[in-house]
Amino acid sequence: MARTSAIVILLLALASFSQNELVVSGHSICQKTSSGADRPHSVTITEFGAVGDGVTLNTKAFINAMYYLTSFADKGGAKLFIPAGKWLTGSFILVSHITLWLDKDAVILGSMISDNWPVIDPLPSYGRGRELPGGRHRSLIHGSNLTDVVITGDNGTIDGQGIIWWNWFHSGMLNYTRPHMVELIDSKDVVISNLTFLNSPFWNIHPVYCSQVVVQNVTIIAPLDSPNTDGINPDSSDNVCIEDCYIRTGDDLIAIKSGWDRYGIDFARPSTNITIHRLIGETNVSAGIAIGSEMSGGVSEIFAKDIQIFNSKRGIAVKTSLGRGGYVRAVYISGVTLKNVQVAIEFNGQYGEHPDETYDPQALPKILEVTIHNVTGDNVTVAGHLEGIKGDDFLNICLSDINLRVTSGSPWRCSYVGGFSDFVSPDTCRPLKRKIYPESNCYLLSNNLRSVSIPNRIPRWKSW
Repeated sequence: MARTSAIVILLLALASFSQNELVVSGHSICQKTSSGADRPHSVTITEFGAVGDGVTLNTKAFINAMYYLTSFADKGGAKLFIPAGKWLTGSFILVSHITLWLDKDAVILGSMISDNWPVIDPLPSYGRGRELPGGRHRSLIHGSNLTDVVITGDNGTIDGQGIIWWNWFHSGMLNYTRPHMVELIDSKDVVISNLTFLNSPFWNIHPVYCSQVVVQNVTIIAPLDSPNTDGINPDSSDNVCIEDCYIRTGDDLIAIKSGWDRYGIDFARPSTNITIHRLIGETNVSAGIAIGSEMSGGVSEIFAKDIQIFNSKRGIAVKTSLGRGGYVRAVYISGVTLKNVQVAIEFNGQYGEHPDETYDPQALPKILEVTIHNVTGDNVTVAGHLEGIKGDDFLNICLSDINLRVTSGSPWRCSYVGGFSDFVSPDTCRPLKRKIYPESNCYLLSNNLRSVSIPNRIPRWKSW
């Protein structure tokens, strides 16, 4: 049923873009990686006493399976097969050199009892739980200091049963920050693919302090009014590929982060070299692609292409604040289609939200060299809210080949920003000069390169 619902929603999304060609398959600019199907050893979760009736708690079975599979780490790793059924579990921890494989009719169900989600320390780059001071509940599928981890299947489902957590959030009954669905920390060579994620208690997929992460062909769905159910949040991570995903949630579809205020500044691990390719989705409270607001460790070399966002509050957003520090630079976003979106492009330098009162208001974020190219939009309320910080202008914001059908009489609002524009309709605001000259210092993605050093001079747009 979950798989059928996901397909129906995806087909409806595609229909809403009938005027536009949609590319969701074919050549990928991301490196192809193994699906993990070739592990030399395989076991089934039932071998450890698990029962797939949706009622029996199977946490111990998952823990025992992982313990057993550690013995294959130096033998090519192993696969844990989850067959058809509903496998109720609390939080469990993965091991290295493993493939967690879900059958097409397999559903891993998150327990609705909070004690089955242990409380762990906050991330050092955040200094506290994201929602509340202190610790946070461990994710349903968790891992730390891992290598060679694959979470995949034949479009099986991971259902966090988040409604109980959303109710606790709305009623103020939480003692700790809600858990993610999948969180991997300090790990490398990670693949998450060919799965459906439903009803996460909080963020869905959260690689933090990770390298070499691929998220491909996933569907992520939560009610549009579910609180903070972000889709995919690369956080202080590098060399990340996200492609061919459909996301419909109650917050940002993809949010690139790197730590919160002084904790992120001190931890100093940026997010860099991140590709987002062929994303479709909707969110009525936030953005299709967001950077921040927690970006204190820095964000750079971001490439996004072939993005389709509909029925949403924002298309593209950069969020930051006094006290954040850090930087956002070398961002290239191209091939964006928007339909029924309130704000196409938003830069917000007044986002607020601080972990505590120790932040330094003089820690100013540096936002520069963000290029947004080839954007079309139908029934867009406002083309852009571009608001920097007084005394800390956002610079070299470059817009080109943008055509939006805007319903507002005031399509642009700009303050404390500077940059360039060309072939933008409706006309941009005065701080964005009407021509892009070779000396404009716009960020350029050159021939077939995903990221390049920022040049002092660039050719005209037609050379792209």
